[in-house]
Amino acid sequence: MDKQPGAMGTSAGLALRLGQATFSVSSLLFMCFGVSFFSYSYAPFCFLVTTMGLVMPWSLGLAMIDTFLVLAKRPSNQRRVLSAVVLGDWVLSVLALAVSCSTASVADFLIASGNVYCRDNICLRYQLSAAMAFLTWILSLASLLFNLWLLPTLY
Repeated sequence: MDKQPGAMGTSAGLALRLGQATFSVSSLLFMCFGVSFFSYSYAPFCFLVTTMGLVMPWSLGLAMIDTFLVLAKRPSNQRRVLSAVVLGDWVLSVLALAVSCSTASVADFLIASGNVYCRDNICLRYQLSAAMAFLTWILSLASLLFNLWLLPTLY
């Protein structure tokens, strides 16, 4: 079996997982620090915090597994484990795309409407948080596609 770069158990896969964790943490930090509590009355902002709160432990957990597999030089050739990773990546990538698009659209709407809540560049932080969620989605989609490409070779 030829290893696909970026799949589980490779150093590129580890880099993808660490990138996902970094961008999800930065999205949470942009969203949570220095922001008034009005933002949690908008559903997309709550959805962003919840989704990035799910992506972060998923990515860190898989990064630890990838670290072990890379250091032990053992390929990940278990069908059920790789199937679970593909399924989890698929669900979280769809959620990350949805949350980045919805948060960006609400932030743009608040800026365009001249809302009183967008003072002190708070809506700019929301846009940055949405951009970090979008970058999380890109890395999650890349990881999903690499692992999905590897999955049929195990059957």
